[in-house]
Amino acid sequence: MGGVKETIKFPYPAFYFKNNSLFLLDQTKLPQEINYLEIKDLSDLIKVIKELKVRGAPLIGVVAGYGVYLLSQKIEENLKETLLSAIFQLKNTRPTAKNLFYVLDSLEEIIKKEKDPQKIKEKIKKKVFYFHKKEIDNCLKIAKYGDRLIPKKAKILTICNTGHLATGGLGTALGIIFYSAKKGKKITCYICETRPLFQGARLTTFEILNSSLKNIKPILITDNMVGSIMKDMDLVLVGADRVALNGDTANKIGTKTLAICAKYYKKPFYVACPTSTIDRNIKSGKEIKIEERDKEEIIKIKDYYLAPKEIECYNPAFDITENKLITAIITEKGIIYPPFKKGLLKIFDII
Repeated sequence: MGGVKETIKFPYPAFYFKNNSLFLLDQTKLPQEINYLEIKDLSDLIKVIKELKVRGAPLIGVVAGYGVYLLSQKIEENLKETLLSAIFQLKNTRPTAKNLFYVLDSLEEIIKKEKDPQKIKEKIKKKVFYFHKKEIDNCLKIAKYGDRLIPKKAKILTICNTGHLATGGLGTALGIIFYSAKKGKKITCYICETRPLFQGARLTTFEILNSSLKNIKPILITDNMVGSIMKDMDLVLVGADRVALNGDTANKIGTKTLAICAKYYKKPFYVACPTSTIDRNIKSGKEIKIEERDKEEIIKIKDYYLAPKEIECYNPAFDITENKLITAIITEKGIIYPPFKKGLLKIFDII
């Protein structure tokens, strides 16, 4: 599965450590401004997650883990109670993102089982750094598997942002595109702007243009152009925030539209995600809780109002793409084809 340099460098990391403090790139300021926020306490962390200053299901999980670790280093008394309370609050920041719960549930288990405060701190540190390394490794494995599905010359449609700004590693869907380009494949990447918060327009374009990979030609489109270009695409490649056991997938709002359109034009529709995004406790997408966000995200851009302030709005952050619309799910353990339940259970060694 080798063949190219194992890592691709980006000039602006999603986060970094300095003097035992966590600094996060404020993604709401991109692409106009590069600004790193220092996370001093739990309230800072909750705020940046809720306000989407840090986002992307895998990255949220990693960052929340580091937040718990840094908090544990500062606590002298009532360690267990304080950390469990912090985890409870963090779980309520983004209810759809499975990776957040994957990380926090593991840390919660350590805190509940271990009695010695010092050992709790040591085990949390070890686990959190392990999670981040695993995320980096998983992104690369996903990229290698996904590369098998990419033609030497490809037109790829994607939505939202699924690169290093969303994962802490190379990326999932965008990571595959980066990896394939690094191998020499020529890729034209059509990027949905991704209303209402423009993650595609602001972040995916930013990542590609700053990647120094000459083989990717990014083309930005508005979300309502999908139907007019789909017939010319070779494939659709998206990420995921939570995947049910039957393959139903929750991802950024607008993803289902791409899937329906791809089905009509008989284009492959691929979902790329680590197995930490797969929820073994949910049988179908009907059980996935969809986060609804403030109407301000729809009716205004920054300080400019696009619509009357009194208008009612419906603003779900995600939609559910049913399994019958998905060609395959690309994970770090391989490519899974329908029937998805059998394949997903197999990678977890349940059958």
